[in-house]
Amino acid sequence: METPRKKILVAEDNDSNYLLIFSLLKKSYDIVRAINGLEAIEKLETENPDIILMDLKMPEMGGLEATKRIREKNKTVPIIALTAYAFESDRLSALEAGCNDFVAKPINHQQLIEVLNLFK
Repeated sequence: METPRKKILVAEDNDSNYLLIFSLLKKSYDIVRAINGLEAIEKLETENPDIILMDLKMPEMGGLEATKRIREKNKTVPIIALTAYAFESDRLSALEAGCNDFVAKPINHQQLIEVLNLFK
C-alpha cells in the first residue's frame, strides 16, 4: 500500500521563491501556500499540514509572530524557518519563536531536502 504524501504549508509572500520551492518539492509532497503569517495560521486549521516552511519576513504578519501563534495551537507540527537574513541572531530568534530548524535563502535544494528528511 502506498504511503500518503506529506503536506507542506509554504508561508511565502514572494512568488519566485514560492515557485522555486514548489518546483523542488511537488514530486514528493502536496504543497499548500500562505502569502503571510495570518494566512499560515488559518491554513494550519483548514489544511492540517505535516510540515510548515515559514518565511520570516512577510507583510501583515511575519513568520516569527505566526510561529509563536501556531505554537499556542500546535506544539508538534515541524516549522522550518526560511529567510534571506541568515545571521546567527536570526537563527536563534527563529528557534526561540518555536521553529524546529532553519534554511537560509537562496534555497539550496540539497539542504532543504536534508532538513525535510529530518521530519519524516
